[in-house]
Amino acid sequence: MSALLKAERFSAAYGPAPVVRGISLALDGTEVVALMGRNGMGKTTLLRGLMGLTPVREGTLTLADREISALAPEAIARAGIGYVPAGREIFASLSVRENLVMCARQAGEGGAWDLARVLKLFPRLAERLDNGGRQLSGGEQQMLAIGRALMTNPRLLLIDEATEGLAPLVARNIWATLTEICKTGVAAIIVDRNLKHLAEIATRAVVLFRGEVAFDGDPTSLLADTALVEKYIGL
Repeated sequence: MSALLKAERFSAAYGPAPVVRGISLALDGTEVVALMGRNGMGKTTLLRGLMGLTPVREGTLTLADREISALAPEAIARAGIGYVPAGREIFASLSVRENLVMCARQAGEGGAWDLARVLKLFPRLAERLDNGGRQLSGGEQQMLAIGRALMTNPRLLLIDEATEGLAPLVARNIWATLTEICKTGVAAIIVDRNLKHLAEIATRAVVLFRGEVAFDGDPTSLLADTALVEKYIGL
């Protein structure tokens, strides 16, 4: 079976110097990858590059054997990648309902993510459906950002800083929800500072160091190796 996502010698940059360099990575249709590394090592740039938000300088990117390297972000979303950016970036002037329905995309094979299903996953959003985005708490905004990505019916979710800045109880709820989402068969690449929860949810860990892949393997084995963690991730 061919890979769902395949990056070959993939480099992306904001300016003349690439931030991620020569990355080769392949994901199958159900993998959940924990993307780890110290700050400034290229995690966000990689996700933005995969989403078409940061220019691809070299290499190729394919999704289900379709070349997407030169596509605009909206075309990549239509191709099947959902993106939850760091900072959430919801539409603050729109209601919860409007944030969700404006991103709705017809599903392909399998169960569809529609408004009813997203609200069942996030009952709190159902209670806040007519509230504006700026009226939501940080946790509610993150729920909305994840729900908005699901409304595109993605084959692959990219989640940057899944629980950054959230209270511990809210963060636990987000992790439980992400676990439930991944059980539906959606592939995912998740960035977060909580290595323990990342290792629990992920089937694989990829560590970036200075824009290159320094480790690609079992997340539990990685976290058990204190020398590797100290060298490439830190605590």
